[in-house]
Amino acid sequence: MLMNKNKYKDLSDKEIISLIIDGQQKELYSIIYSRYSRKVLDKCYSLLKNRKMAEEFTEEILVKAFEKLCGFKGAASFSSWLYSITYNYCIDYLRLKKKLHYPKWSSENEIPEIIDDADEYLEDITYEKLIEIFELIHPEEKALLLMKYHDNMSIGEIGKTLRISDDAAKMRLKRARTRVLYLYKEKFLKQ
Repeated sequence: MLMNKNKYKDLSDKEIISLIIDGQQKELYSIIYSRYSRKVLDKCYSLLKNRKMAEEFTEEILVKAFEKLCGFKGAASFSSWLYSITYNYCIDYLRLKKKLHYPKWSSENEIPEIIDDADEYLEDITYEKLIEIFELIHPEEKALLLMKYHDNMSIGEIGKTLRISDDAAKMRLKRARTRVLYLYKEKFLKQ
């Protein structure tokens, strides 16, 4: 029996997932896939910097998420839950395969402690400049900043995603903001 997917396209993620979990309409996976595959791909690519690998990871992450749908409790939005899986998958890869262990990298790439005075020149920060700075920071710092400011995840969700304490997540987020601010000043304000 063919399903008319258009009749389901206006349902919320939670409604679609509920139908899938209840064993009805397994075909609804394609709606979730179409809603999120591009976003997952973009997040993977922003961390991995390899299009082919990002495409492979996107497929693996979505399969993994679909397999774990029963574990989605709805405490956070589906997108936050899926992005947590995405960040974890990419960060785990970078930690293991590329040997990018954040605490070691951070101690080897010390920056001076600076007062967060970003308000002084926030108007001068452009998207292009910010992207340029993001290429200079550790992928885990980039992930932290994206989780907090792009995906609006709480400190608790960030800590859980990265498997660190809330205090460690807060400290790393502060360090990531400081590094971006420092690098921005060095690159664009000292000219």
